[in-house]
Amino acid sequence: MAEFFLEYGLFLAKTVTLVMAIIAIVLVVVAVASRRQPQGKDSIEIKKLNQKYDDVAMAVNSSILPKDAVKKLSKEEKQKQKQIRKQKTPDEDRKRIFVLTFHGDIRASAVASLREEITAILMVANEKDEVFVRLDSGGGIVNAYGLAASQLMRVRERNIPLTVSVDKVAASGGYMMACVANKIIAAPFSIVGSIGVVAQIPNFHRLLKKHDIDFEQFTAGEFKRTVTMFGENTEEGRVKFRKEVEDIHLLFKDFISEHRPKVDIASVSTGEHWPGIRALENQLVDELKTSDDYLLENSKSADLFEIKYTTKKSVMEKLGFQMQQLVDKWQFG
Repeated sequence: MAEFFLEYGLFLAKTVTLVMAIIAIVLVVVAVASRRQPQGKDSIEIKKLNQKYDDVAMAVNSSILPKDAVKKLSKEEKQKQKQIRKQKTPDEDRKRIFVLTFHGDIRASAVASLREEITAILMVANEKDEVFVRLDSGGGIVNAYGLAASQLMRVRERNIPLTVSVDKVAASGGYMMACVANKIIAAPFSIVGSIGVVAQIPNFHRLLKKHDIDFEQFTAGEFKRTVTMFGENTEEGRVKFRKEVEDIHLLFKDFISEHRPKVDIASVSTGEHWPGIRALENQLVDELKTSDDYLLENSKSADLFEIKYTTKKSVMEKLGFQMQQLVDKWQFG
């Protein structure tokens, strides 16, 4: 039996060593490749969505209609496109909808792209246009989502109509962003709300004390550090920390009341979240509808432009981003 465990231990050690060696080789190869990779420039991508809907409709009709009907439709579409090309000046009365997508993680990392996309839109948009945001976020760090909401406020301050669509979730900081909009639409079973604040921190003081490990911390200012991971937390520090959390909650509620005055803030600021149907009853949203329906309905009367800011990342940066996503999912999923 002892020989078995010895052999098994040696086998396990060899396996771990081999795996670590492979990982090291992969990292070296990726690092070399990233150095050789030419650095591209960041850019704004603009895609007109109307053509996408027209192409899909034509593809479906080509499959289900008789050949004569398909030819007729194709001829009409070509004539339509020919008339558009003949126009010397664009139709100034035709509405433009600028479509943005915001997928929020706990750090609101997408705000870096959002600020560039909104800047680009504000350079050309006017009050006849509209900004439409597909928002999907469960919230996260307060100051990061505060900045994201401030970016959307730039649209409102220019008197450009802002619509936010919630297909999956707009909770906590996500709802802080959504409430800025002139109009919020939500899918019936999307998750909306979670108007509350949470702060949590582990404390290892007893573990360190058990092993005779001292932790020393030096501060200047009575409340420079209220609670800590390694020191012994005092009741005074806990009270101060709770007050800070409650103050953020108060600011959060005031922010929502300012932008959605019809909401009974006392009843919805309990930290609870609701499906879209109940969110409508609580006036947290204005209409039950998916982003797909909204854009499809407007595709005939408005020009739809999808705006996306892209950052050229090195191979190492892409790898690091994927690893960070896995960590976030493990920690907060």
